Amino acid sequence: MKFYNDLASWWHLISDPADYAEEVAFFLPLLAEVTARPAPTLLELGSGGGNNALHMKTAFASTTLVDLSAGMLTASRQLNPDCEHLEGDMRTVRLGRTFDAVFIHDAIDYMTTLDDLRAALTTAYLHCIPGGMVLLVPDDVQETFEPDTDHGGHDGEGRSVRYLEWSDDPDPTDTTCIVDYVFILREGDQAPLVEHERHIVGLFPRDQWLSLLREVGFQPEYVIDPFERHVFIGRKPTDQG
Repeated sequence: MKFYNDLASWWHLISDPADYAEEVAFFLPLLAEVTARPAPTLLELGSGGGNNALHMKTAFASTTLVDLSAGMLTASRQLNPDCEHLEGDMRTVRLGRTFDAVFIHDAIDYMTTLDDLRAALTTAYLHCIPGGMVLLVPDDVQETFEPDTDHGGHDGEGRSVRYLEWSDDPDPTDTTCIVDYVFILREGDQAPLVEHERHIVGLFPRDQWLSLLREVGFQPEYVIDPFERHVFIGRKPTDQG
């Protein structure tokens, strides 16, 4: 995707890392039972530009960040030079080690089929220690989705971005919706560059999330966060390897 590759160097002007502090302040108490352990470890799948990790890593002895995009990992290293960065697909990556907590933010939205979602949840399960936790933060579930628009952007040193985001669900009977992005990118005194990209993202019922979490081995529940999103929590039983 152009958004996460060609435009990766613009990411922190599209999405300001400081804006993630409020979210993380909600997420970390949900993980309190693992962050209270000696030297807890965190794996974030689909870590993007590292905005969540910037705020979450302080609660962990070590943080490992995995993303499919080399460009986004480069952006993340600027924020999080103290974290391990690895390129990989959340559906298939196997690191050969386990962590106290596995976190997947809205990158989970790019799982557009049940097989994709099951594969990502299986990856999370395999990388969780017995007694560990997974935290999943999709933008929407089917029951709460409403078409929406958003806009934003920031100014940096000699560079500025403005964007429009427009989400819709033309076929409520399937497991996807669409999000259109338009970016206006300005650098120095050059003429602004306009980019458009359409993303197809997953949209699943709440009970399907809970069912798949159980299927792969987690004990699931959910809470509603201050942004009215479903945050799914899965605990891996202590008697499972």
